Amino acid sequence: MRKGYYEDVSVFLVKHSFHLRFFLSRLTRKSNLFKRFIERLLFQDDEIFVLPNNNFLNEESKDGTYKKDAEPITTTVSANIEVNQSFQKDDSLFLPVDLLKEAVRRASYIVVMDQCLCRISNNCQDYPQDLGCIFLGPAARNISEKIGHEATVEEALSQIDYAESLGLSHVMGRNKIDTVWMNIGPKEQLLTICHCCPCCCLWKVLPDIHTDISDKVMRINGVSVKTKNEDCVLCRKCLGDDVCFGGAIYLDESENKIKIDQEKCVGCGHCTHVCPKGVFDLSYTQDSLDYILDRMDALIDYR
Repeated sequence: MRKGYYEDVSVFLVKHSFHLRFFLSRLTRKSNLFKRFIERLLFQDDEIFVLPNNNFLNEESKDGTYKKDAEPITTTVSANIEVNQSFQKDDSLFLPVDLLKEAVRRASYIVVMDQCLCRISNNCQDYPQDLGCIFLGPAARNISEKIGHEATVEEALSQIDYAESLGLSHVMGRNKIDTVWMNIGPKEQLLTICHCCPCCCLWKVLPDIHTDISDKVMRINGVSVKTKNEDCVLCRKCLGDDVCFGGAIYLDESENKIKIDQEKCVGCGHCTHVCPKGVFDLSYTQDSLDYILDRMDALIDYR
């Protein structure tokens, strides 16, 4: 790892321009020239997947009971599991978080970021500001010690478990913006794992940014989020600004029902956490998780 002064400037700029992210995102829809500039500078060849958080599963009963602020929330998660050669597990349920852990175990080098720039820039009061990203791969060796520190596999796994316990969703993939602001590369050798809160994450710009860029942040193929409207009491908690990453949840006033725009849904699972009646069902398949790890191996040389 190295000491750097470029990072002092870039961190300063990120912290003091973070509040402009929605304005700049909307600008990519208004100006094709600006969109092409931003895409080429920060998002070129990106491929990023959102992994739903499953910490609301009760480990003893697997009955889908999740407790937050001492209030029980009932939700439903189903998984079509067919364990193959990619993952050999004794457990009956394979969780998306296990995919992250497998990537960490495979990585040639690990750096844990000492703080989350998104939460610090947004002065987050709900989630730890010192819970930063995990960077995997040879390019991580060039990260300045002012940003993060070399970590063991055990430390990285522990951080993932902690983020999972807080109800944070995980974003995993090749993210060029990280190589730019940290002044490292090549981007083909850096795998980023973010622990995203629903209030501060950079990717909350997805509903505002041009689709050429937002399409790079994907729901895992096979992950499904649906509603059981017969249980809905229209409390509208799911419509809050700090719930849906993709801005996919809306109230259909003609039918007076909560619905999900499947084109916008990235499968983060935050809606399943906030609903007091368990209206949202999240499901996924084992094949979906195998596909993501295969894609990361093909896209990023992080081993």
